[in-house]
Amino acid sequence: MRIAILVGATRRESTTARIADYIASVIRGEGHEAVVFDLREKPLPLYNNDDEEIHPHTSELMDLVLRADAVVLGSPEYHGSITGVLKNALDYLGGDHFGDKAVLSVSSAGGAVGVSSLQHMQTIVRNLHGINSPEWISVGGAQRQFRPDGAPESPDVQKRVHRAVSYFLQLAAKLRG
Repeated sequence: MRIAILVGATRRESTTARIADYIASVIRGEGHEAVVFDLREKPLPLYNNDDEEIHPHTSELMDLVLRADAVVLGSPEYHGSITGVLKNALDYLGGDHFGDKAVLSVSSAGGAVGVSSLQHMQTIVRNLHGINSPEWISVGGAQRQFRPDGAPESPDVQKRVHRAVSYFLQLAAKLRG
């Protein structure tokens, strides 16, 4: 399967980008393709439905998600929600990009967990006719430490990621039939 991973963070060395890279390595370790689209590296113009020209990054994003078998959305939790850059990216996408695809939501937070942002991602996914994975991943506080090889320092976080990704991949495979 081909998995698109959208990273909605703008800080260098963000926890969201690091956990997304780790998730990509876990997915690849299971024999699947994982493509990370980092909105810090490939910023999009503000969504404007009147624009007639499509920015190259926007076109790349739309094609990636359209061709993906499943999607991972990652965002730090800002003010109890997802980042503006992730919401802007999602505004460019629709039901034809997400319809009947498994979606895993991932959050990082300065506090213990980022539950509000996870709930907001799941609401958006439902409105785009995607299928939310019942598992989600939130890392916060001291859990946001990573080893030089990119793996989380916490064995508990590693286990949680592996469990959530395994369930997500099973769901994606069932939906792809």
